[in-house]
Amino acid sequence: MMKASKLRLLLLAIFAFGLLFITACSSDSEESSTNSNSNSDSSDEENEDRMAIDVFVPTFTTEPPTDSSPVWQALEDYTNTDLTIEWAPNSNLEDKFNITLSSGDLPHVMYVPGKSPSFISAVEDGAFWELGPYLDDYPNLSQANEIILNNSSINGKIFGIYRSRDLGRNGVIIRKDWLENLGLEEPKTIDDFYNMLKAFTEEDPDGNGQDDTYGLVVSKYEGPWDVMQTWFGVPNKWGIDDDGNLYPWFLDDNYKDALDFFKKLYDEGLVNEDFAVMDPAQWSDPVVAGEAGVQVNVLDEGHRIQEKIIDAEPENEDPITVIKAVEGPFGMKNLPTSGYSGMLSISTTAVKDEEELKKVLSFLDKMNDEEAQILAENGIEGRHFEIEDGEYVSLVKDDAGLLAEMDGLNQLLMYIPEPLSLTPDTSELRQLEEDLKLENEDIVVANPAEPYISDVYAKKGQQMDNIILDARIQYIVGQIDESGLEEAVELWRSSGGDDYIEEINQLHKEAQ
Repeated sequence: MMKASKLRLLLLAIFAFGLLFITACSSDSEESSTNSNSNSDSSDEENEDRMAIDVFVPTFTTEPPTDSSPVWQALEDYTNTDLTIEWAPNSNLEDKFNITLSSGDLPHVMYVPGKSPSFISAVEDGAFWELGPYLDDYPNLSQANEIILNNSSINGKIFGIYRSRDLGRNGVIIRKDWLENLGLEEPKTIDDFYNMLKAFTEEDPDGNGQDDTYGLVVSKYEGPWDVMQTWFGVPNKWGIDDDGNLYPWFLDDNYKDALDFFKKLYDEGLVNEDFAVMDPAQWSDPVVAGEAGVQVNVLDEGHRIQEKIIDAEPENEDPITVIKAVEGPFGMKNLPTSGYSGMLSISTTAVKDEEELKKVLSFLDKMNDEEAQILAENGIEGRHFEIEDGEYVSLVKDDAGLLAEMDGLNQLLMYIPEPLSLTPDTSELRQLEEDLKLENEDIVVANPAEPYISDVYAKKGQQMDNIILDARIQYIVGQIDESGLEEAVELWRSSGGDDYIEEINQLHKEAQ
């Protein structure tokens, strides 16, 4: 009996221990489950905080990224959003834009190619938020360039965040080897510029003993004349008089001085005789071929010309240099570009209230951060690029699959206040071009009427422009004299010009 009792006690002890063990395990399991649920709740809360944002942007590839792309997902995580991107092929971007616009079913963020009549009409109908009053609240957007903001505005109001491009892109491309052959310095003033062109035309800069070179090459593209006349103090499209009134550039007191300079270049054979009919596609060819020594163009054409020269003449290792401008009677001036390529606008149909608007603006602001720029432009380090000896090296060049994970996501970038993505090591000339673009921003001449949308110009602008531009060419080549210029101005005025001046000044007063 005693043995049986002891056995019974032992079994009871084992049973009790088992209950304690099960209870403990159950408790651990519940705690683990509670922790797991807590983590899950935290994750759910984070996902609930994410804003779903639909974006319409262009694509230049037939296989843009999808939401399975790790770069796309990394951008979502960084900006705390769930992105849906509608890619519009660049080949029919305008059509796709207008179809989407007319549907009324707009995404949160819409790429706008430019200030087209359809976009202006949509703005007037209240389809897009006015963003100007909010920009100062965001660390990147608050640093937007005032000139570019003004250029991209509609009658002074901001309806889209501009996608920044080089404002100070214009400059002068010079055959550096010709300068060295003739013992010349880079030109600093308009007189230096003229003397360089004369030497390039008359002093055998290539040393071949033949009279086969000239100074400046210009095509039928009007840009070089527009750039060079700013050196003389001519305004960019519109000037402002002492009373605060706007007037067109060709009525400026300094315009005739610029025209006389251009005519002098033509009369002395320092510019190509066929410039008025030369195809812009062949514009750089004479510099590459060693026929012309100077081109007034975008600065980055300099390295493209240099690379072609070196391909043809490998021994000529450093044939090109660039300068931003030359000094005229009013100091150093240059003509800017518009400074942007399209805008990202926020629709009032998808973004219903100010609270949502601020979330979308926060997303756009974050897309200007360095990390977001690198993701959208370069991809993920170790997968799409590497840093070797401190230099950026792309890994996607020969891998279509990797490229498809990121190619086009940079269309979401605005680069405000500046580009921060990674670039490969660059040549000395390319670096000079980039440095001068930045320096140019201090000397570019803004167009005070850039924001104003003119009904008169929309109807008659092309015809009016042709009157003045044709007269400029005719004067340069000697087909008309000063009285012919005056007749062209009178024709411009009677063809809608006076109404145009009145309308622009009215818009200007309202904007003030």
